[in-house]
Amino acid sequence: MPSLRISDIRQEYRQAKLHPEEPGKNPMGFFRKWFEEAVVAQVDEVNAMVLSTIGEDGQPHSRVVLLKGIEDQSLLFFTNYTSDKGRQLIRNPRLALNLFWPALERQVRVEGRARKAPEPVSDAYFHSRPRESQYGAWASPQSRVIPSRALLDQSFAEYQKKYPDRIPRPPYWGGFYVDPHMIEFWQGRPGRLHDRVRCLKQSDGQWTTEILAP
Repeated sequence: MPSLRISDIRQEYRQAKLHPEEPGKNPMGFFRKWFEEAVVAQVDEVNAMVLSTIGEDGQPHSRVVLLKGIEDQSLLFFTNYTSDKGRQLIRNPRLALNLFWPALERQVRVEGRARKAPEPVSDAYFHSRPRESQYGAWASPQSRVIPSRALLDQSFAEYQKKYPDRIPRPPYWGGFYVDPHMIEFWQGRPGRLHDRVRCLKQSDGQWTTEILAP
């Protein structure tokens, strides 16, 4: 088998164009349109997004989380508030998101601030999850060092016994709304001359758009 040359891996993008006026004055509405098109296209893990936060020492941290709501001018995801990302967002709510839909040759970048979702929103989503996921939220001390996998399995079994019927939402688990102040739409184009449209939210709540060089 020939050795892999990573530098030779490339793909030409030719599917579509992005006109600067398309996001208009409502980029969140355009984001919803693109998201729905990705769902129709059956993009794998369509709601997966890279979340970047800033640690106390200024070190950036990234991981994949799942988008669970598009509500008016905000995006919604859920996590353990005592996890690394939860504690970092509570300390410093500035964040960045990135969604990549390779089947459509599209990418969306978001920058904004996080705020905790109201408890009824977190309760409603928590109780919509599969029971195993609900038990998992109790069993996992997310982001903490543990001695073995066996500890997780034991904790999971203990919570199954403790809550045989309705499982309450852990007080340390819930949602974050993301309020964007920047959304960039990226459409792959031939010759690496990709279309990039950046939308910026102004102090009066209105959005402006600008074209970026690829």
